[in-house]
Amino acid sequence: MRGHNSCERGEAVGACASLGAAIERGKQLHASIIKTGFESAFCVRSSLVTMYAKCGSIEDAKEVFDRKPALDVVLWNAMIAGYAQHGYGEQALQLFAQMQCVGLKPNCITFVSVLSACRHAGLMDEGYHLFNSMISCYQITPTMEHYNCMVDIIGRAGHLNEAMEFINKMPVEADAMIWRTLLGACRVHGNLELGKYAAQRILELEPEDSAAYVLLSNIYSAAGKWDDRDDVRKLMDGRNIKKEAGHSVIEVKSQVHKFIASDKSHSQTAEIYSKLEELNAQMKNAGYVPDTNFVLHDVDEEQKEYRLCYHSERLAIAYGLISTPPGTCIRIVKNLRICGDCHTATKFISKIVQREIVVRDTNRFHLFKDGLCSCGDYW
Repeated sequence: MRGHNSCERGEAVGACASLGAAIERGKQLHASIIKTGFESAFCVRSSLVTMYAKCGSIEDAKEVFDRKPALDVVLWNAMIAGYAQHGYGEQALQLFAQMQCVGLKPNCITFVSVLSACRHAGLMDEGYHLFNSMISCYQITPTMEHYNCMVDIIGRAGHLNEAMEFINKMPVEADAMIWRTLLGACRVHGNLELGKYAAQRILELEPEDSAAYVLLSNIYSAAGKWDDRDDVRKLMDGRNIKKEAGHSVIEVKSQVHKFIASDKSHSQTAEIYSKLEELNAQMKNAGYVPDTNFVLHDVDEEQKEYRLCYHSERLAIAYGLISTPPGTCIRIVKNLRICGDCHTATKFISKIVQREIVVRDTNRFHLFKDGLCSCGDYW
């Protein structure tokens, strides 16, 4: 790193953040930055805050943020965004208020971050207040990202008709991102009719968007409408639309390991599966009951239970348990939303093995500890 300037070091830190599970590499780079005296540079500090937050360590992010007070809006935005990703809505709102008290003016990115915090914490009233104040008090014109946050805030709370009304009142035409957010909320809350409408709008705008087909297919599956589900899948095949495969990654000893569901390609497959069988028995003794509603395939109950047991996140967790010392935090990154049953199972596992387990999915971070999750089962 000798001879690199502060911005180049910030970019290197950002590369660790993009990996998500590479916290050890990030810490090594941070140590190098401290030795060379670049830590105080704003671009480096904001990158460090983002890196630690995206790697699942909000405590380290806060420590970097607090180390030396700075009136830099990018740094404060990074910390608010970190709180948002971890579902710490109240802390994000407190920091937003503190930001204004020290004389920093929030910008459009600040409001994306603080609205994101509201959606991850279920703070619908606060979200409405912030959105309205952004326009009336700060004269910031909402972008599609701001509108999307609001649709997510309202939709996640289960107010799907209100979310639809919000979209209809927008002064700009909703894009595919907005409809995708509404479709995701319809999937969570089981609103088939509105979900079909949202999917239709997405496919009008982005006919090759695989997520729309998959979410609609999942809504049909959850409702037991297998023929409709099959029609969607046939439509995907006919249009050569490929579903994004779910996977989970974990970094152990600076090596990144990637797993897919029912994966048997790893060199330690036998040990991984043995550990999962042990955990499954312990979980059932502790009261765990598999929720087969999350298996969106028309198979018998025994097959559904088997499929749940070997989802990619569980394989990654099992590998982490057999590959790291007792008490070590397990950090997983999943490219899709964690399924509800795996969420429940991971709570049981965290209590059984007495370890913290951090899972970063497409929505947010989940910190599992002593049988509980930081999301409060709201995600």
